[in-house]
Amino acid sequence: MELAMSSAIALLVFAGVYLMLRARSFDLILGLTLLSYATNLLIFSSGRLVAGKPPVLREGVAATTASYTDPLPQALVLTAIVIAFAMTAVTIVLAMRSRADNRSDHVDGHEDAPR
Repeated sequence: MELAMSSAIALLVFAGVYLMLRARSFDLILGLTLLSYATNLLIFSSGRLVAGKPPVLREGVAATTASYTDPLPQALVLTAIVIAFAMTAVTIVLAMRSRADNRSDHVDGHEDAPR
């Protein structure tokens, strides 16, 4: 399971960086979104990958590390999702305004002439 999770995180980071290096606003937004997904998976997997365990202790259950899942990474991921959604919304508005002003989707506002 750890190999699958680390491979998924690496794939998301690779795709996110590749898209961010392109010169289009939409690709940049998609790259930032993929990087935020990779970060969320990394934070979530830092709490150990445990299946079938409750995130909160119940009364009468011994508090050993094998009896519950760490709830802190889950709370951090929820907060990161909200922040990433707001950041994506602001970035989309800025890209739309830049496209309206420059009449181009290029990041620096103008495209090179085709050769």
